[in-house]
This record gives sequence, C-alpha cells and structure tokens, in this order.
Amino acid sequence: MTNCLFLRALSGEKTTIPPLWLMRQAGRYLPEYREVRSKAGGFLELCYNPAFATEVTLQPIRRFGFDAAILFSDILVVPHALGQKVWFAEGEGPKLEALADAGDLAKLDEELNPERLAPVFETVERVRAALPAETALIGFCGAPWTVASYMLAGKGTPDQAPARLVAYSDPVFLDRLIERLIEASIVYLNRQIDAGAQVVQVFESFASALPPGLIEKLSFTPLRRIVAGVKAKHPQAKVILFARGAGPRLEGLAQSSGADGIGLDWGVDPRWAAATLNPEVTLQGNLDPLALIAGGEALQRDVAAIREAMSERPFIFNLGHGIQPQTPVAHVEQLVKLVRS
Repeated sequence: MTNCLFLRALSGEKTTIPPLWLMRQAGRYLPEYREVRSKAGGFLELCYNPAFATEVTLQPIRRFGFDAAILFSDILVVPHALGQKVWFAEGEGPKLEALADAGDLAKLDEELNPERLAPVFETVERVRAALPAETALIGFCGAPWTVASYMLAGKGTPDQAPARLVAYSDPVFLDRLIERLIEASIVYLNRQIDAGAQVVQVFESFASALPPGLIEKLSFTPLRRIVAGVKAKHPQAKVILFARGAGPRLEGLAQSSGADGIGLDWGVDPRWAAATLNPEVTLQGNLDPLALIAGGEALQRDVAAIREAMSERPFIFNLGHGIQPQTPVAHVEQLVKLVRS
C-alpha cells in the first residue's frame, strides 16, 4: 500500500497530487476497446470472457497510467446469475425479462451461486496479476435499488417510475427483492476481493429518483448493510459508495455508512462537499463528463476548481459519472496532465 497512491488517499492520507481514475475508463472512446468489442460478440459475452475482459480492463492503464483499474463487467450480471433473463440489444442497452410480482421473484434463486460468476472472478485474478503493484484494482456492483429498478422495468427508464410505483403499491414484494440483492451483492463483492480486488465501489446510479420518504429505506440502509457485510469478512478492503443525485442527502450517508470513500456526481458543489461531508471519509469526483468532451480552457478551469476545493482533505480525482463514448482521447491525455501537474 505504501507505493499505491490510490490506496493511500482512500486510507485518509492527503496527497499532494490526487490519484486519478475514471468511471467507465475502459470503453468505446478507446479504439483498442472497440477492436476487442468487435471480436467478442455480444456485450455479456465480453463480460464473461476472462481474456477479453482482462484486456479491456488493462487498456486504459497502459495508455494513461491511471492509479486504479476497475474490473470490466456490468451491474446486471447479478440478476443474470440469480436466474433472470438478461440480454443487451444493440443500440438499445440492457433488456431483462421484467419481474411483475412476488411469483416472478420466486422463480429466481434465493441466493447467489458464485460459480455462475466464475469468469468474472477469473478476470479479477488475471488483472491483479498483470497490474503494477502501485496500481489498485477496483471491483464493483450495482446498489440494490438501482439493480431492482432494471429488474422490475425490464430496461432502463428515465425516472425509474415502474420501480417507484412498486415501492408504493407492493412494498412487501420490493422489500423481498431488495433483501435478496443485498445478500447477493455482499457475496459478489467479497468474492471479488478474494480474487484480488483491493477496493470495491457500489453504484447507486438512481438515487435521484427516490423521494425523501423512500431513500433511507431503499438506498441508504441497503448501502450500509453492504459495507458492513464486506468489512465483516475483509476489514482491510476499501469501499466507495457512489449515490448519483443524492445531493445534500450525502451528508447523512457520509456520516453513517462506514464507507471509506464517497463519490460525488457532477451536480455536487465540491466546495460544499469539502466543507460539509465527514472529514474522515475520502471524497471522489466530480468533473462533468461533458467538460472532458469539450477539453481546452473549460477543462482546465474545472479541473483547477475541483482540485482547489479538495486541497485540504483526502481526495481522488474522477468524473461525476461515466466517460462518454464521444470523448476525444487527446482530452483524456490533457486531463491526466492537468491533474498531475
């Protein structure tokens, strides 16, 4: 850990130069990724092919020298492993055989069978063996509310209305689904750590959809339980929570989650976050991905503002959400220089 800038920052050290990685850093903006993707067949086939998944995980490390690699996979491998039909339609994104009621839930496995995700764990082992010692490896999963939203709607939806409606109309059904996903997520993350991940991140991509009366029950409490479940088995492992759209509600999450890091989306004022959120938690974020597409002076200005805001606390530089496919590689190179200057 001594030589790993990322783990030092995540352990509470204020570093002169913040460590840097990007959400979705292995992706379509890279020509080498597109080449492998064309060979793999479908998207899930790429996720479940350890040779291909290892290659695309390592590509941004070779090109940019980021301080952490993140496993190439997808949050929907968990419902897939539980027995739900999942596929990816070209140009449309993920599709699932939607769960209509408790009867559909009963058709899925009660517990996650880790052997169904053996190719993912093999990828973790391969990546860890190939990475330099100073580069951390991040595993991940989707948060229960976010994954449940896909499972109930059968696809991504603009405001997660199908899942929100179930929260009001059949809360017992949704509670059972969330409970199953909490337990499956803990098993999944712990197995990634067993295979070599030093850090895991939980993506709550749809926190913004939850009203005040539901966010604690459906998002924050499950996130706390996942952190506790990981720490119970792997107290040395680091956990980052990314609750996109939580806004000021992040204050409570940062105070009580037990996580080592809190990710900030681009809508969060970094000055507010630095001054308000639990000083014992490392913050991560939060450049607007569109500023990275724009590059130039806009990128330079926003990077400087974020670094200045976070200069007095442990911090990891990242985007406020995933990198976009149309991002110029040259702008990522500019970002690396700006962050490390």
